[in-house]
Amino acid sequence: MTPYLIGGVVGAVVGLVAVIVWLFITKQDARRQAAAILEEGRRAAGDLAKEAELKMRENELAAKARLDQETNETKDKLRDLERDLDRRQASLEQKSDGLRKQERIVEGNQRKLTDKLERISVRETELEKVLDQQRQMLHQVSGLDKAEATTRLMKLLEDELASETGAMILKHERQIKETVEEKSRELLITTMQRFAATHTAESTTSTVDIPNDDMKGRIIGREGRNIRAFEKETGVDVIIDDTPGVVIVSGFDPVRREVARQSLVKLIADGRIHPVRIEEVVKETQAELEDFIIRKGKEAAQEADVPGLHERIIYLLGRLHFRTSYSQNVLRHSIEVAFLSGMLAEMVGLDGNVGRRCGLLHDIGKAADHELEGGHPKIGADLLKRHGEGPQVVHAALGHHDDIVIEHPYTMLVATADACSASRPGARRESLERYVKRMEELESIALEHQGVQQAFAIQAGREVRVLVSSDDVDDRVAAKVCRDIAGAYEERLAYPGEIKVTVIRESRFTELAR
Repeated sequence: MTPYLIGGVVGAVVGLVAVIVWLFITKQDARRQAAAILEEGRRAAGDLAKEAELKMRENELAAKARLDQETNETKDKLRDLERDLDRRQASLEQKSDGLRKQERIVEGNQRKLTDKLERISVRETELEKVLDQQRQMLHQVSGLDKAEATTRLMKLLEDELASETGAMILKHERQIKETVEEKSRELLITTMQRFAATHTAESTTSTVDIPNDDMKGRIIGREGRNIRAFEKETGVDVIIDDTPGVVIVSGFDPVRREVARQSLVKLIADGRIHPVRIEEVVKETQAELEDFIIRKGKEAAQEADVPGLHERIIYLLGRLHFRTSYSQNVLRHSIEVAFLSGMLAEMVGLDGNVGRRCGLLHDIGKAADHELEGGHPKIGADLLKRHGEGPQVVHAALGHHDDIVIEHPYTMLVATADACSASRPGARRESLERYVKRMEELESIALEHQGVQQAFAIQAGREVRVLVSSDDVDDRVAAKVCRDIAGAYEERLAYPGEIKVTVIRESRFTELAR
């Protein structure tokens, strides 16, 4: 063998021995490590067991503590219940003692009552015997039997009672009448004191200020054509005298007078005064006045707190602003009656809202009595019924002047409030009402004749201006109409002085250039 081969064998043997030794050492280390791991596992298991045992003991102690606490709380509750039961038992025993005492008292009272009833029964028996003896003695003395004595006694009692009853009835009637009168006076005085309305009286003339006296000539126009056109369109009388800076518009109809006044103010401010412009301004003013009437009706309904009125009723209500009765403005009078009726209704226990509604609409017929036949109560009732008002409101308008039997209490309240509003000092002046009525009669008589379109009473009733249709009436017929109207005034009216009747007939032609 060569030395290299021997060296290689020796190296291999040495390496093998080294590997065996290393494996042995490694196996010994593994055994020691496994033993150490097992020992450490045993120690850890022992520690865990000890910890589990300690945990169990702690849980047992906590459970025991909770159980002891619950037991103590239960014992405390039981002791409280025992004390409560003891108190209730003591109270029941006291009540039982009280009831036994009351039972003994009641038994004693029953025995006493029984004794008293027995004594009363004995006395009643004795009293009946005595009464029988007395009746027998009276029959023997008077010679009357029981039936005759009873009849005479009852007759005597009836006469005495009838006299006393009549006297008491008369006495109570006087007392009731005095009380009712006193209460009614107090009620009315209180109501009128609670509401104080402003009084509005319209005159028959309106004044219009002008910037200078030269304006008077422009208002009159060439040969008076402007003033004639203005008076024809408005139906009023324009008075231009020597009074500086003032033109007077006269007319008994306040609506026409207001249209004329406003129109004249606009014409003076505009400066263009001629018949065509006058006609335009008057029509424009009439349309504005219609809006004004609606606004006044809405304001009156709002002031009186009467909602839900029909548009036609609101319009008629606004027209009452231009209507007077014995110089009293009818719209203000209606508002005043509404408040008085509402307060009276509340003071007697009725609905104040219904009372105000009845009072506000009681004179609504005066806004249409020139268009429909009949008195204003019937006209107003028909209008209100037609436009959905209730029976109380309709009846108040129909019967507030005592023309029919009163069926609703609100009608009586409205009649009372109407009388209070009309009778207070300064509310009315009868002379102006007679004057207005005379002006209306002058116009109505003229309108009765054939061909008459419009009629205007001016100059305080001293002149009537009549417009006739040029198509239906010629000049000869117009002269006859004028004479017939004058004759009708002489036959049917009584008036001082003279009435001038002027009949106007004209033809008007209009074309449009397109």
